[in-house]
Order: sequence, then C-alpha cells, then structure tokens
Amino acid sequence: MGITFTTLSIRRIVATMPVEGNRTPHGRLHGGASVALAESLGTIGCHLHAGLGKTAVGVDVNATHHRAASSGFVTGIAIPLHLGRNLASYEVVIVDEQERKLCTSRITCMIRDV
Repeated sequence: MGITFTTLSIRRIVATMPVEGNRTPHGRLHGGASVALAESLGTIGCHLHAGLGKTAVGVDVNATHHRAASSGFVTGIAIPLHLGRNLASYEVVIVDEQERKLCTSRITCMIRDV
C-alpha cells in the first residue's frame, strides 16, 4: 500500500500513502485503502498507548468518505478521542495534497495483555 509513517506519538500519528496502486477500476482512491490507512494509524496509536506487555486489537472501525482523490499522495492524521485502560479510540482525518478532507474515520481498540 506504500504507507509511510512520519509522526509516531500517543497524541498524534501521521502517515502518507500514494493514490497510485490504491485505486478503484475508475481511477479514484479506493475507499478500502482509506480505511486501511485509518485503521493502521489508529491501531498504532492504540499500541503506543497500551504500552509494554499489552496489545491492542481493533473492535470497531468506521469511515465517511467526503470526496475522491485520483493522483498524488494522501495524508492521514490520527488524534486520540479516548485513552482508557481497556479501550482506546482515535479519530483519523485523511486529506489530499491541497489539504481537502477526503475521509473521516474512527477506530476503537480493546487493550489486552500479550
């Protein structure tokens, strides 16, 4: 998928992904690719929050697609909505190179012992 992480912290995770290689047959960024990017960002944030000896497993992900992209790169930015002992949730916003919002997603993970 070509995802490249640029910022990794509990409070902010950022990654880019090329549209090329992640398109529908009609040439637009595939919605599933946007969801995969969002889930990758949110899950990594949850793992960082969970800490050593713990793991995070996704229990819910949703996405609203606002507009399409057909070229270039997209950027996903994840910020925490809730960082609890058993659950953590992140909101992920995906934008194009002109910073137009393409997708808003939320992922919730359950935190468990390894």
